Amino acid sequence: MVQCDENDDEATMSMSMDPRVRHARAITSHAKDRAVWNNLITHYSKSNLSSYAVSLFHRLPFPPNVVSWTALISAHSNTLLSLRHFLAMLRHNTLPNHRTLASLFATCAALTAVSFALSLHSLALKLALAHHPFPASSLLSVYAKLRMPHNARKVFDEIPQPDNVCFSALVVALAQNSRSVDALSVFSDMRCRGFASTVHGVSGGLRAAAQLAALEQCRMMHAHAIIAGLDSNVVVGSAVVDGYGKAGVVDDARRVFEDSLDDMNIAGWNAMMAGYAQHGDYQSAFELFESLEGFGLVPDEYTFLAILTALCNAGMFLEIYRWFTRMRVDYGLEPSLEHYTCLVGAMARAGELERAERVVLTMPFEPDAAVWRALLSVCAYRGEADKAWCMAKRVLELEPHDDYAYVSVANVLSSAGRWDDVAELRKMMKDRRVKKKGGRSWIEVQGEVHVFVAGDWKHERSKEIYQKLAELMGDIEKLGYVPVWDEVLHNVGEEKRKESLWYHSEKLAVAFGVLCGSAPPGKPLRIVKNLRICKDCHEAFKYMTRVLEREIIVRDVNRYHRFVNGNCTCRDIW
Repeated sequence: MVQCDENDDEATMSMSMDPRVRHARAITSHAKDRAVWNNLITHYSKSNLSSYAVSLFHRLPFPPNVVSWTALISAHSNTLLSLRHFLAMLRHNTLPNHRTLASLFATCAALTAVSFALSLHSLALKLALAHHPFPASSLLSVYAKLRMPHNARKVFDEIPQPDNVCFSALVVALAQNSRSVDALSVFSDMRCRGFASTVHGVSGGLRAAAQLAALEQCRMMHAHAIIAGLDSNVVVGSAVVDGYGKAGVVDDARRVFEDSLDDMNIAGWNAMMAGYAQHGDYQSAFELFESLEGFGLVPDEYTFLAILTALCNAGMFLEIYRWFTRMRVDYGLEPSLEHYTCLVGAMARAGELERAERVVLTMPFEPDAAVWRALLSVCAYRGEADKAWCMAKRVLELEPHDDYAYVSVANVLSSAGRWDDVAELRKMMKDRRVKKKGGRSWIEVQGEVHVFVAGDWKHERSKEIYQKLAELMGDIEKLGYVPVWDEVLHNVGEEKRKESLWYHSEKLAVAFGVLCGSAPPGKPLRIVKNLRICKDCHEAFKYMTRVLEREIIVRDVNRYHRFVNGNCTCRDIW
């Protein structure tokens, strides 16, 4: 036993030794063991001495084998040199093994090398190595980066014996591509099969829960991370903060943040600030920003994006100008297109539409569809038909199949009674085969997410849901609620139009939440929507808070809306 411990100590000391010392010993001892020389190449690369690794590779006392080539390829991972060394290896009639492929797939993911990745996958299939867990988990990451979650799932399903690394890679791949429910399902399957959780698996699961704003799922993932001993990991800690922040419980996010403050990196700080930003709580975001440097951290572009988002949601565009200056002068960071989008959105919401458009036309970037969409959203909200039509054209020049642009401007033109223009738009949508994106809303009940679409009858309790909704709508009408028509169809009767508003997905979700008691009495109902909440639902929820005597919290695609006692924290600007 003693001898074994001494050998272990010797091996540890050897690996921590300067590789040049080990190299000199190998030369003087005339070492003939291939493993010694191949390990030296790896050691040089891990010591950031890749030039020595290349030099040694070309001076090996024996022809390089696949292990030698793999060590060289890995020494230059995430760079084009890695791929070039691989091509050289093939020219020397040496085929890759599973470790070679794993390193190359990781490089393809880092470089977004699509064609190379697909060719490499083909080669892996021919060599019967594609289903080995080691390269397969790296291949999953490639397809995640390429926005091809279906391919990632297919790769996983073809692995005969996936391990926890493969499961974790699939969870991350699905979460990265907004397949949140699927990601959580895979994580659950991994645990049911008895596999231990990994840092990446837990952080991927938390990311999926955050996308759904599923508070109970976040809490269960957090509890699991604590039990698994992963909560102290900085990646998991940041994911927990992000999860609670996106679920709307910023106080819980702040508690986790404070508990891990000494170890929290800039990503964790940014996640905490982003949580405040979604609520327009710029003062709390400012307070964090001013504390950041005291912990030895330097704000990056994402830190400023969180600050600007908070200001945008609070409608404070003049303050955004001051932070632009601070970015440039104090930190040497140039605002990106995303930062300018916050400025433009805040200006537009403050009624400075012409000024916002001038910023778009003079900023040092070609405006993308997101910038024009921000202006379109405000124009549509204010009912400015001509400006909305102009902004929609800008959006459609860049993204001809953007259903939001068609529907938004059609609503405004409909309200203005411009039926010929509406007909033209609908014909354009038909010719381009554009379909309106279905609005979806979901609510979490006892850890299970229930999804609704407008006029949905698929839920097993649909009859009860519609009865409860009818009851709620009747109650708020007695308080003075009047329907807000987003889209007035001139050939549809008033009763039919009224029903079309009643059965929006977010109203169905609220009715279900009330029906099944999704939260204890006095606790808020939490709804998530994949699109912007419509004016009518926004108005209806104000009245519902008075009828139900409880808060309703809605996270839409733009921000959080907290309805309390007949008012919303967004101040009707979103």
